[in-house]
Amino acid sequence: METVLNLMLIRFGLIAAGLVVLGLVLFAVAVALRRRGSGDRVRQGVENAARLAGRVLDERRANGARRGGGLGSSVAREALRGFDNGRDR
Repeated sequence: METVLNLMLIRFGLIAAGLVVLGLVLFAVAVALRRRGSGDRVRQGVENAARLAGRVLDERRANGARRGGGLGSSVAREALRGFDNGRDR
């Protein structure tokens, strides 16, 4: 039993460490793009992708999907809200 718990703890640690490293890499890429001045192009591309995801999710819901989506749906909708609110700045 102790061996199983140790393996689960090690697995959790590796997953958590991987997510932290991924977050740091994405943050470094965002900072590098902003310093080069191409942040607006990237922002526009992400905005287009979020709009497309929103349309796809809306179509799925209109076609009789039982649920409105899960985490992906929430993320896409919040991203769209953020981009719409960012236009006022």
